Amino acid sequence: MQRNLSLSIFGLILIMSLAACGQSTPDATPTPIPTDTPIPTPTFTATPSTPLAILVVPSDMDQALSDLYQSTVYDLAQQAGFRYQVRNTLTELDLEPALRVVIALPPDPGPGIAALAAAAPQTQFLAINIPGLTAGGNVSVLANNVQTDIVAFMAGYIGAMIMDDYRIGMIYPDGNAEALRALDAYTNGKTYFCGICQPYYYLPYDFPQSIPVPTTEPPENYGGYAVYLIQQREVDFIYVYPDLATPELLAYIGSSGAVQVGSAPQGGVPLYWAASLSPDTIGAIRTAWPNLIAGQGGQAVQSPLGLTDVDPSLLSPAKQAQAEQILAELLAGRISPYSVP
Repeated sequence: MQRNLSLSIFGLILIMSLAACGQSTPDATPTPIPTDTPIPTPTFTATPSTPLAILVVPSDMDQALSDLYQSTVYDLAQQAGFRYQVRNTLTELDLEPALRVVIALPPDPGPGIAALAAAAPQTQFLAINIPGLTAGGNVSVLANNVQTDIVAFMAGYIGAMIMDDYRIGMIYPDGNAEALRALDAYTNGKTYFCGICQPYYYLPYDFPQSIPVPTTEPPENYGGYAVYLIQQREVDFIYVYPDLATPELLAYIGSSGAVQVGSAPQGGVPLYWAASLSPDTIGAIRTAWPNLIAGQGGQAVQSPLGLTDVDPSLLSPAKQAQAEQILAELLAGRISPYSVP
């Protein structure tokens, strides 16, 4: 009987357990999503565009010279982390917001540098030898300053250095005050090289010999003044003041066997041309570049002089190096073309 009672209790417990397992827990009530809560829109920080530099060169420029300008500005742009483009012209449609520097050679591109600069105040413009422009605002100007006093001094210095007995001469326009100053500089250049310049062979006159050309003289008669210096004054080296340096006169002097040094000749280098003293435009661009990328405009950039068109048979590499050292001293102001110690 006790055994039956135990079985009954066990059975009751089993039935209650199975009944409990069959019950399910109530589902959790989901939290409703509010419909009036705005969903935030993701924001993005704009990355500034890479600054841009543009070089404007004419399509008909000498290819070697064009390549030199392009490689110079390309290297400067790369070093500054700028993008770089080269164009043959420029319009207002090309003035993107990231444009920071424009370097332009003549002719004046598109609507003109002045109009382009007004349309792009964030851009610095460097105009190289473009007529009619003055420095101001965001326009800097590189003028083709021939620096005749320095050219004349160096012509006298080089002439004395390479010619026997310092037999040098000069042709200049009569009554021109600047030309007379250049004659003084020419004489000082010779004296700076050789002091009293005592010749080996005696002549009854000193060098440099010079001759003025009247303002009324037609250019086709200039050759007669060269003949006087070469034949009557035994001059072997002639410097022609730039106002008189026509291609025909320079060619005539070269064909006569006289050596010359001067500003870069127009129409090609004549015979017996030892060297040119020309504005170093590439050097001027490199000098102006830091101010351009720093946003400092309105600069009148001075183009330094450099020796070009060098004939090593007339001006040897050693003598060229010596001349370049003196030129550097002149440009730095440590030598004056009008006074000799």
